[in-house]
Amino acid sequence: QVQLVESGGGLVQAGGSLRLSCAASGSIGSINVMGWYRQAPGNERELVADITSSGGRTNYADSVKGRFTISRDNAKNTVYLQMNSLKPEDTAVYYCNIYWGGRNYIHWGQGTQVTVSS
Repeated sequence: QVQLVESGGGLVQAGGSLRLSCAASGSIGSINVMGWYRQAPGNERELVADITSSGGRTNYADSVKGRFTISRDNAKNTVYLQMNSLKPEDTAVYYCNIYWGGRNYIHWGQGTQVTVSS
């Protein structure tokens, strides 16, 4: 059983910063991709950023490039999302995700709310 536990969400003013963390546990494929998605009310869930287990590849949504940074600590099976220069449109529930085996194995966290006030 794979579990993803997120932390770090909250309320912040526009221009502020937050750091999200997601710790994975259980039987996890050694070669995997961890990432963050978000879903705002009335919108579909969208990719924010992801990173390979080697750390050699990162991928960002255009809307967060230059403001958000994804990183990971493989020894702790933890992925981080540093979010700077936050905007009200970043308000959403942020979900941690991990997949491997060509997406044959996909797991989600429970989500953490990020609210950016103007």
